[in-house]
Amino acid sequence: MRFIKSVSSLHDQLKDENVKVVDCRFALTDPAYGKSAYDEDHIPGAVFFDLDKDLSSPVLEHGGRHPLPVVDELTGKLSKAGITQESTVIAYDDGEGAFAGRFWWLLSYLGHEDVYILDGGYKAWKEAENEITDEIPAYEYAEFIPFIKDEMLASYEQVKNHKGILIDSRASERYLGLVEPLDKRAGHIPGAINFVWTDGFDNGFWKDEEEQKERFSNLNKTDEIIVYCGSGVTATPNILALKACGFKNVKLYAGSYSDWVSYDENPVETGENPKI
Repeated sequence: MRFIKSVSSLHDQLKDENVKVVDCRFALTDPAYGKSAYDEDHIPGAVFFDLDKDLSSPVLEHGGRHPLPVVDELTGKLSKAGITQESTVIAYDDGEGAFAGRFWWLLSYLGHEDVYILDGGYKAWKEAENEITDEIPAYEYAEFIPFIKDEMLASYEQVKNHKGILIDSRASERYLGLVEPLDKRAGHIPGAINFVWTDGFDNGFWKDEEEQKERFSNLNKTDEIIVYCGSGVTATPNILALKACGFKNVKLYAGSYSDWVSYDENPVETGENPKI
């Protein structure tokens, strides 16, 4: 599938100096896990980007639990890692797809057009008995120049006034309002339909393009689609899948549900909405 690289493909490209590998491992229940796991071992040449420290900004009253990072700060870190617009970039996590998906979305938002996610993640890399290392690489500074794609991002105001398709990517029990482990009110943004992000995977690997097309077969490719989740992370695999299927006008509501319910006056719905 487009935007996805296999373990064998990365293995063949690993010695290419233009290929940059990014380790995005993270655990929401243990924020220190990713860096600790990276320090223990990782794919040779990989640099580490932390969801909280590198791929998000500090949490404020509004903006959700993982606000987008400041562009200048993120591009500075990319430059320090030797990543430019000409680099081929392959990101991985433990195989969940969401943390690498956040990196994929951010780099795409910055105008990079040659960024991919490793299918099966680090788990698949190790299961294939490929080389790993604990060596921390150092790259020569190379300036990353962003070309922001504003059309990829939906603002809070756009979501409030949206008349098109609004996709909630969270687990169905959270969408339905049966449970809410993280945010202060259960339910979903009014009018949203539920496409659970994990339905795009099969045993830790991305479903192929035909299977993804079947998931979204009831949607119109010409409609504007805004995708959200809890905090703008697990929505990104749905965005990748939609784009791989040929949907052009797909936006991320970065603050997502955690931003929506930070405004006490905003309504929420419970129960199911039809998938169009």
